[in-house]
Amino acid sequence: MSNKKPYVIGVAGGSGSGKTFFLKAFLNHFSEDEVCLVSQDDYYIPQGEMTAEENRLHNFDLPTCIEVEQFEKDVFDLLDYKTIYKQEYTFNNPNAKPKLLEIKPAPVLILEGLFIYHYKKIDAVFDYRIFIDAVTEIALERRLKRDFVERGYSEEDVMYKWQNHVMPSYNEFLLPYRNKCDSIINNSTNELKNILEITESISSDLRNRLAL
Repeated sequence: MSNKKPYVIGVAGGSGSGKTFFLKAFLNHFSEDEVCLVSQDDYYIPQGEMTAEENRLHNFDLPTCIEVEQFEKDVFDLLDYKTIYKQEYTFNNPNAKPKLLEIKPAPVLILEGLFIYHYKKIDAVFDYRIFIDAVTEIALERRLKRDFVERGYSEEDVMYKWQNHVMPSYNEFLLPYRNKCDSIINNSTNELKNILEITESISSDLRNRLAL
């Protein structure tokens, strides 16, 4: 066990900004024992089975939808180099069998999610904050593709959530922290080269700083 606190990186961005793609590219620069990733999504408070209409009306885009105390506890356990176990969140899909996630501590800890800078105890641990940005039209296009094509929601449902839940929450709970971040990454294009260059630059700087 190291006496040195893990270096904590935050990765936040609105729905459709491309956080998942960015993280996949970023993690490729490290081995499993060098970095661990914790996703805020795995701390959603389970809602049980919902009808399509209940799902449409329920606002999942609020900080109160997250088990914040458990999220905080697990983060601080990882900072103390303790392994945590967490059940995977399956977005209330009754057909999905959740996995038990084993998350081992590492010299670099990445926390990602919509509200990571909004929760004061979590925000206080970051050494480096990243904000993934995308113009609204592109973000919506990606959201439509994901929810309409991959998750089977109707276009009407996706648009209802976008207008009534996603954008109001983004403006209130995420956008105010944008300019406090160390790095604001514009991910409006779908150019693989851009993200690869950015993740290469950040990871290289991190390796030098932490002597990884």
